[in-house]
Amino acid sequence: MPVDDTDTLSQGNTADDVDLDSLKQRTNGDNAFFEEIRETLRPFARFQRDQRTWKHRLTGFHQNWRPLIAGMVEAYLRWKYNHGVNVTPTQPPPPSGYNPPSPNIELEITTIDIYTLSTSIKIAILSTGEDTTASALAEMGFVGNAPFKPSVAISIKTLELYRVLRRRKPSFSVEAFVKVISDLYLIPYRPRYRRMFADAFDVYLDIIRVVNQRVKASLSQDGPDWRVLNACPACSYELNDEPNLIFRRMYAIDGNDSLKRIARVGAREIGDTRCFLDSDYYIPTEEVDQWAREVRPGSARDENFEDSTSDNGEEQDSTNSESPDQGACANNWKAAQSDSKKRMWGVFAETGLFASACRHGFFLWVADMIRSGEQSKYPLAITARALQTLGPRLLQGYDIGCVFKKTIASSSLGPKFDESESRCCVNAFHGYSHNFTCQTKNHPNVIDGMGLEDLETMERIFSSSNQVAAVTRYASAYHRRVFIDMFLQQWDDDKYQNLASMLFNNYRQALSIIDVEGPAVEETAHALGISLSDLETWHHQQAEFFETIGEESPWDIHAVTYVELLQDLDSATSRAETSSAKFLNAVPYDYQFNLPSGDAPTPTTYSSELSRTRRLESERRYAQERQDRLLRQVLELEVQMGIAKRWTPDTPEYVETACYIHERRYHQALNHLQRLVVQRLFELHRLNLSGIGYKARTHLAKSLQTRCKTIRSATEAYNRAARALDPPRPPLDWSQVSHYSFLDEFNLLRNTRHDITNAPWANPVVREAIKKFLRVRRAREEIDRCNVEVRRLYTSIYDEDRKFDDVLKGLINRNDSILGATREYCVRRRRVNAFLLERIRCTFELDGFTGSRTLGSRKGTHPSCADIGKLAGCGYVIGDGDDDIDGLKDGGGEEIDEAETDQLDGLITFVSSL
Repeated sequence: MPVDDTDTLSQGNTADDVDLDSLKQRTNGDNAFFEEIRETLRPFARFQRDQRTWKHRLTGFHQNWRPLIAGMVEAYLRWKYNHGVNVTPTQPPPPSGYNPPSPNIELEITTIDIYTLSTSIKIAILSTGEDTTASALAEMGFVGNAPFKPSVAISIKTLELYRVLRRRKPSFSVEAFVKVISDLYLIPYRPRYRRMFADAFDVYLDIIRVVNQRVKASLSQDGPDWRVLNACPACSYELNDEPNLIFRRMYAIDGNDSLKRIARVGAREIGDTRCFLDSDYYIPTEEVDQWAREVRPGSARDENFEDSTSDNGEEQDSTNSESPDQGACANNWKAAQSDSKKRMWGVFAETGLFASACRHGFFLWVADMIRSGEQSKYPLAITARALQTLGPRLLQGYDIGCVFKKTIASSSLGPKFDESESRCCVNAFHGYSHNFTCQTKNHPNVIDGMGLEDLETMERIFSSSNQVAAVTRYASAYHRRVFIDMFLQQWDDDKYQNLASMLFNNYRQALSIIDVEGPAVEETAHALGISLSDLETWHHQQAEFFETIGEESPWDIHAVTYVELLQDLDSATSRAETSSAKFLNAVPYDYQFNLPSGDAPTPTTYSSELSRTRRLESERRYAQERQDRLLRQVLELEVQMGIAKRWTPDTPEYVETACYIHERRYHQALNHLQRLVVQRLFELHRLNLSGIGYKARTHLAKSLQTRCKTIRSATEAYNRAARALDPPRPPLDWSQVSHYSFLDEFNLLRNTRHDITNAPWANPVVREAIKKFLRVRRAREEIDRCNVEVRRLYTSIYDEDRKFDDVLKGLINRNDSILGATREYCVRRRRVNAFLLERIRCTFELDGFTGSRTLGSRKGTHPSCADIGKLAGCGYVIGDGDDDIDGLKDGGGEEIDEAETDQLDGLITFVSSL
């Protein structure tokens, strides 16, 4: 039974429940007497106050809409797809002699239509009660703002226009669109217009979701994991006769804190309590929370991490010395710290989004971060889903992949993760900010089977998803998820349309690397008199060396403390002698003792220089006290260590300990310099993100200018420490430190105990040759992967086209009402597939293409026999879009979009300001 929102608002009971109608009957209709009684009782009448809240109003409003959606869906399908088409209804034919009811109720209602600018419409409702106002409006192409007694009806074309605009421009709010409509209607905007449009838009989205679900069901695409297993053909459409890849699927994971949502304020009750569950992108919060218990609270990174993180979640200002293991990486990343330190302001209910996507950009799963930072339970939940759904041999890219693989190993996923032959790595760009020891094992450039993939997919996604934050910060939990789900769907649609172009560009990039850098590597090897196998051997030797580099050698801490005290004592003694000499030299040569008198002092008396004398006396006393204090500490330590004769700079023990101290100071100076350069790298990265405003960019530019001055000072401190070594280390120049590629040299400079001057890989020319050698190898792997993925996409298009024909024939035979919506989906998909086939043809025609140009068969199916020419006969227009293809062949590719232009402008402006 519908919940009435209006009837009880005006209901009230008179005093003592007096029945005025029965009283009127007993007085034989005496109206004068009756009116007198009414006026007498009026002051005593009691009216019941409406106790309902906004929450009650919204709950009743949504409950009233829910049973009407099914009928509105059928009416919507009849309105949109049955114009001029004689489609037999799905209901059984009426019995003989049946006369259909004629409409006897006509209503005129105010309308909003951005196309016609009409102001009203008349609707007819059947008298049987089987028809409703909502269904009648939907069958005429309108959606009302209320379920039973709407005051305004908005055209479905207008709602669809806003839905398309919202998918393309997520920051375009309802209020902005309603203001546009108000301008077109030449009326002033009123806030209630936004509420009416938003209510109708919610209902329209419900209708579209039901229609899409029925379309997916008709195409057998409604399985719980169908989207993850089929949305990206290049990843998932495995063929029977294709070569095996080292990693079956690659995907990236990361968290983003832009999509926050404000929690309720104080004791204010939440009005909209709906939960959006109609999305297969989201991992339920309950499932995520199960993995919170998998993270051990007492981990090594708990003890080593110094809580000095910044708000942006990336660059850190930690002064801890780095270890050769991933502890140094944990110190540099906010996401790698312990979960107990990943806090968020209590003002936010959802603090961001943790997402995952394949290497081609298709979303896998997302999870809301609830009142916390980027805790380990979120990537663990996604990893568990991936192992359960995607199968073995997965490669997972994460900006803290080096640390997260230890988290996986310590959880219940560890054995399954190892059995699946999966692994974690760091992203390419973020990987350069990890210490070089980590890079030799976890950077994409050194992982066999990686290809040229950088796994920075999430950074590109978040650059676009930040637009959604403009409309989700103060939205309800329901609407926040609705808007995010709309963005995810549109993103996947765009990635599918761009899939063949991406593979084409990757193929062309790999061929370019092989053609340009391949001969350069061979020429370098020939000039050095070495083979390519030597480069590979030296690469492994370099990685083994960096496994132990940077470790502080075990040393007697008492000896270090003793030598440092001796050095401080020598310095204090020298200062005390200097201060005493200055004080003695201040005594006048004609000094005479004079008693204080009332007469004014002469310029040559002691009192005339009283201020300067007292300052010198204080310096002498302070220096003497410090010398005495250090001397006592030295004597106490000598007694404890049993040193009979004090060490001197010529004592062998003193010399060895002093050398170690110099090395330690050298390491500390180098660590400090490396930290500053890494921070500079992150600030450059921040400037290249879209959405960075002018003020933020100006602030970052000034901050980086200050950072550059600090780096100069740190470089000078490093050079002083380097000169103190025996033998001295070569000094660093500012131009070296400020160069991006210098990051991998820090660990090389850190070594002082082993002579590596004769190691082949220590030669800068050899190291550069190793880099290019690995780059060429990754390019060949990329070609192998692209050969597989292009053929998968090619085959999936053909198989999908045949499936469309079969499904449409079945729907026509059954006279299914979803036929029109399914046909519309197939038409759109076929046009996109034709666009993809053009780019596949371009890939086939590349000079150097080594893949198969024939169709394959999906694992578990029978082989197909077709080519692009045969696909042209299936409704594809192969020649469409030749201008775009010519641009691809000429190397032009797709035009740089507006977001990329903004990023480039920001980076150019920033660099020019340095």
